[in-house]
Amino acid sequence: MGRGSHMQTILVAPGVKGKKVLSFTRDPGLKDKDAVAGLIRSIVATATSSSGPAQRSAFHVLDLAKVVDLYWSWCRALPDVRPYYAVKCNPEPALLGALAALGAGFDCASRAEIAAVLALGVHPRSIVYANPCKPEPHLEYAAEGPDGGKAKVDLSAKYGAHAGEVAPLLRAAQRAGLNVTGVSFHVGTGASCQDVYRGAIESARAAFDAAVAMGMPPMRVLDIGGGFTAGAAFEEATAVINDALAQHFGDLPCVEMIGEPGRYFAEKAFTLAARVIGKRARGEVREYWIDDGLYGSLNCILMDYYVPRPRPLATPRAGDKTYTSTVFGPPCDSLDTVVTGYQLPEMSVGDWLIFDDMGAYTTAAGSKFNGFDTSEIKIYVAYSN
Repeated sequence: MGRGSHMQTILVAPGVKGKKVLSFTRDPGLKDKDAVAGLIRSIVATATSSSGPAQRSAFHVLDLAKVVDLYWSWCRALPDVRPYYAVKCNPEPALLGALAALGAGFDCASRAEIAAVLALGVHPRSIVYANPCKPEPHLEYAAEGPDGGKAKVDLSAKYGAHAGEVAPLLRAAQRAGLNVTGVSFHVGTGASCQDVYRGAIESARAAFDAAVAMGMPPMRVLDIGGGFTAGAAFEEATAVINDALAQHFGDLPCVEMIGEPGRYFAEKAFTLAARVIGKRARGEVREYWIDDGLYGSLNCILMDYYVPRPRPLATPRAGDKTYTSTVFGPPCDSLDTVVTGYQLPEMSVGDWLIFDDMGAYTTAAGSKFNGFDTSEIKIYVAYSN
């Protein structure tokens, strides 16, 4: 199936069906980010015409075709590892529905996340409850679902075991009559040394062998975790992962391999447009206020090490002067400073700034501080041809 066929499937999937989905063209001569900027211009222009109410506040654009591209890039790079999307990264229903239609599973960390995924028609066997410390009511809810007792992998000890703790944990599980079905690891987000995967996979195999040596049933699931970022780093990581899997698990073809990517799918699929709501000039310095900030979807600056590089929606003209600029968010709190000492052309109240790669740990972690509610930021669902 080509991208067009997958898009038709996605457009009628739960979470997407019933939404107004905009289409736009990725011109081969344009960068993807410039194509999205063109769509944002059309949204602003259309919304301010007689055809509808003015779009006068910050909004996001989700490009479903980008999700399709990322999914098949994952499948090509890691053909033996099924992705289970980490819902905590961005729980937008259209994103979840698109991934479900493509064949992804889901990594959930709470009762609410499990319920949101089940509501989209996802089979319980395509969900892993991966929070390493589970509240009892959430565990009871997970166990009530169909096939809840046949979960693919129990990750209740995730992140917790040093090498010397593996055997004692296995013995404790054995004494308790628990069925240990696999091993999970997470090397962290944005790991700069890709060889860390090799060591993690080697350690996982040692745990598999330790269980067999104790007379326990052979484990059947290996979860390689998340932290992946689309691009060159992903390609480098997958080369190491595939080599290590062949070396350490090549003789165990019955082992099911899964991963928990979050930002890999969400980050580059979303773009934020924020409106300038205030301006101050002090000599050659310009200060702007926008209607989203660190207490909103741009909390990723503090919480997820996002480096903002805002650019004006208006196409700059050659030779336009730039000014040393500061951009603030809307609340009455000086902490809400988005960028400082940043070069921008002269802008006016009502102009727009674009923030790229805004899908990972953004709206999911925003607040209602000062009455600016992140959940009220509109998300336009779109797909590019």
